[in-house]
Amino acid sequence: MQASPFSSVASRRAAPRAQMYSRVGVETGVQGATPHKLVAMLFDGYFESIARAKAALACGQIDVKGQEISRAARIVEEGLKASLDLRGGGALAVDLAALYAYITRRLTQANLHNDAALLDECRDLMQPLRDAWTSIAAQVDGVAA
Repeated sequence: MQASPFSSVASRRAAPRAQMYSRVGVETGVQGATPHKLVAMLFDGYFESIARAKAALACGQIDVKGQEISRAARIVEEGLKASLDLRGGGALAVDLAALYAYITRRLTQANLHNDAALLDECRDLMQPLRDAWTSIAAQVDGVAA
């Protein structure tokens, strides 16, 4: 069995983690959520922000586009990347950290250049992670029960 790339002490840090998740804009359902659910909520918030940024860009609402891209970048950096356990998670955690750094750079470029194609790239890069995370929910919830 491979070690999890995420912190094994997440449950002990639930209250501070919940505050962090709220700070990056994932507001509903934080209290009492499992660590797995909190990460799923971050993914949901990320995809919502990407969709809103694209819509704002298409409508010429540059200020809204910037706010939503900034929110997506905060979710990646302060939520998803910060949740990684780089010591215990092995190569997977290191690879995820590199991917998250790349996505953050591409989000910044999308914001600077008003580039919808870069937003699509960021969405497409994150989609397999979200799908994988969603697919293990039953296993994780079964262990926690």
